[in-house]
Amino acid sequence: MTKAILLDFWGTLVENGVRSPIKQVQTILQINLPFSEYVVRMERAMMTEKFATLKDAFNAVCREFNLDPGDDIVDELVGMWNKNWMLAKPYLEVNQVLAELKEKYTLILISNTDNFSVENVLEKFNLSPYFDKIFFSYQTHLIKTDKNFLKVVLDDLRLNPDECILVGDSLQSDILAAKKIGMPAVLLDRRHTREFNPKINNLAQLKETLK
Repeated sequence: MTKAILLDFWGTLVENGVRSPIKQVQTILQINLPFSEYVVRMERAMMTEKFATLKDAFNAVCREFNLDPGDDIVDELVGMWNKNWMLAKPYLEVNQVLAELKEKYTLILISNTDNFSVENVLEKFNLSPYFDKIFFSYQTHLIKTDKNFLKVVLDDLRLNPDECILVGDSLQSDILAAKKIGMPAVLLDRRHTREFNPKINNLAQLKETLK
């Protein structure tokens, strides 16, 4: 029986204000690595500790890849990243669906994030009240693909993997991370570009999937 729903943030509940910001960082810094390798290293460098400023966070990313791009490039990254959260907005169906789900399930927000972006968006759109608990990578010091991230969540909730379901838009960060510990998962594929079962194209379809 499903007791808790774990929901990813970017691409699941909230639309980025700029297209593919993490990929933009890779392009701006000219990091020539497969994206799957780059993104894990980038997120661990930037999103598993608290930084005083966003510039400090990007300097940590540069150190991870042994880069010294100069202040102008770092400032460009900061500007793009701030634009992303400032222009971000929840998908149209999100508030209504979360309100309905909250009546029946424990709702948990999970996200790989720095200590600036997601919290600003949550505050701007008053989304925090929908969630019983929130787990951010910079607080747990783990990103979602680290095997202990979901274990930390489950231990805190005092639930087993089969009592939860994870909903996210990333096969690597969400779906595979859940399956590794035996947690059911639903892929949210808004652009109809990937194959997975069960899959939904809109969060409103989740209620039918949970029946």
